[in-house]
Amino acid sequence: MPSPDIALVILDFDGVLTDNRVYVMEDGREAVACHRGDGWGIGLLRQAGIDVMILSTESNPVVSARAEKLGIECRQNCPDKAVATAELLEEKGVDPARVMYIGNDTNDAGAMALVGHPTSPADAHPSILKIAKTITNAKGGHGVVREIADWIV
Repeated sequence: MPSPDIALVILDFDGVLTDNRVYVMEDGREAVACHRGDGWGIGLLRQAGIDVMILSTESNPVVSARAEKLGIECRQNCPDKAVATAELLEEKGVDPARVMYIGNDTNDAGAMALVGHPTSPADAHPSILKIAKTITNAKGGHGVVREIADWIV
């Protein structure tokens, strides 16, 4: 893939930074597994001057903790990701043509339609694979962002 002109990368969390599984402890706490290479990829994107953030439907302390560790913005409790994405683009004043949205499931479709670079992991829902302009070789939770960082940077 030729290196696109990207100013902002918006990441879904579950199914992109994770393999879409959740571990539920007997006390109700949740845990997920993230790929360390994605953290490195986010660092590479940020060093290149590209803004990276997480946009999640749910509100979960796991998502907040991971975003904080990575040093990126995180917006949670966004039931309509298209509305949230439109608001973000307005707030940040970024040209939608320079935005990559990486999503894996049907709740990402509306947001993906608003940006110039709709992208998905290899194991995304079939309807999302149809609208993605770019599909990674990596599956969700297995280095999706690291792979994308190599394309962009």
